[in-house]
Amino acid sequence: MRILAATFAFNEGEKIRRTLARHPPNRAYDLLVVDDGSTDGSLDRVDPTVFVLRNGANQGIGAAMKQAFQYALDRGYDVLAIHAGNDKDEPLEIPRLLEPILADRADFVQGSRYLGGGNFGNMPGYRVLGTRFIHPIAFSLAARKRVTDSTNGFRAFRTSILRDPRIDWRQPWLDRYELEPFLLFKAITLGYRHCEVPVTKIYPDHQLGYTKMRPFVDWWSIVRPIVFLGFRIKK
Repeated sequence: MRILAATFAFNEGEKIRRTLARHPPNRAYDLLVVDDGSTDGSLDRVDPTVFVLRNGANQGIGAAMKQAFQYALDRGYDVLAIHAGNDKDEPLEIPRLLEPILADRADFVQGSRYLGGGNFGNMPGYRVLGTRFIHPIAFSLAARKRVTDSTNGFRAFRTSILRDPRIDWRQPWLDRYELEPFLLFKAITLGYRHCEVPVTKIYPDHQLGYTKMRPFVDWWSIVRPIVFLGFRIKK
């Protein structure tokens, strides 16, 4: 299988450089970073073995992921692994995500910081409440399958999922934080083989910033796929 690992950056500074440095030099996959309009020069001198796609202006994480999806499809990759560019995910755990797919036991593997063996470190309490309880419970009820970590973007899946006409991931309303829960929801409800594996989420010191997610506006962005799909407002 041809495997692509993709990550994303918008003015992540040293975080994206540390993220890329975490990948082993002798890796069994290609590595892509989508630069979503960064102006901080953090990706000006990356390792030439890393593929870089650049946007002239910031388009949103969902829009950047769509570019990675299309890149993988156009170049014939069989599996796509996704992880954050802000140094919170551990690239050395990518083989853990890939193993169920390579062993033909799964089509979509979701990383979970809340399974035994996973870790979420210095996560703020309000984010624990939202990502461990509120969102997974609502998501599980709507998808009719228990999941423990529905907001974690650290995952791997077969690119054949992206060719399924029932999964319209190109919709404009999926350009921000909606795309990740949307894709997970569709994969589960359409019967693709799905499982979770334990992963690590590394939270930095508070002064470095936890997230670019804006309160309320972006919280709604990550919740509304559950509402829209659960009540069949969107497909």
